[in-house]
Amino acid sequence: MVNSEKKTLSGSTRVGLLDEIRGFAILCMVVYHAMYDLKYIVGLDVPIFFEGWFNIIRDIFAGAFIFISGTVCRYSSNNLKRGVQCFFIGMVMTFVLPFFTGGTILFGILHFMGISMMIFGLSEKVLDKLPALVGIILCVFLFMFTMNVQHGYFGFGGFMQLGIPSAAYNAGVLFPFGIYGAGFYSSDYFPLFPWLFVFIAGSYFGIYAKKGVLPKFFYPTHVRWLATVGKYTIWIYILHQPILYFIFTTIFR
Repeated sequence: MVNSEKKTLSGSTRVGLLDEIRGFAILCMVVYHAMYDLKYIVGLDVPIFFEGWFNIIRDIFAGAFIFISGTVCRYSSNNLKRGVQCFFIGMVMTFVLPFFTGGTILFGILHFMGISMMIFGLSEKVLDKLPALVGIILCVFLFMFTMNVQHGYFGFGGFMQLGIPSAAYNAGVLFPFGIYGAGFYSSDYFPLFPWLFVFIAGSYFGIYAKKGVLPKFFYPTHVRWLATVGKYTIWIYILHQPILYFIFTTIFR
């Protein structure tokens, strides 16, 4: 028991609760993609897919997944390498997916995660010049400031709004930042604005997690199978769509 506590305080022990939340989030993503496939590949009517509240739930779980992924970066010794690998897998899916589903992913969660890891890996020392709490508050501000880039502006709507030139949306190359034209389509899309700041906020939270100062119930594993899922999210993300595609095309031949 004493040895376990020392490991927690030294930061060498995983935060079990975060693995469990990440596992739950990736399972929710699998369910979401299953409904997407049923709607757009099989052609079944899935009314819940277009409910406004459902989109909010989707973004909450996606945000939790991104936040925890930022936290986990504090436990890696080479985030730049991890980011390159993740982005490479995302590009493989970009080229392979059209042959199976007819859809395309130009900047999905793997592209986003890869770039975010690389950004963090290259700027960690600079980011750490800010106290963790200040960094989290700043990230919240920047998330809100950039969340409307898809609608044509930076800012907060009514009282602080900075318009983005229409030429930027017609350029066709700024879609990784959430700036895209009318013809843009990606079946899975997580732009850097505003989601990068959720990732960076998670990395600041990871400072507290690694120091062992979070509430004690964060550290032990409560649901082992769910924590295991959380440790292998990238493989689940890579494999779940081909499996779903095989199942649905077999059933609804």
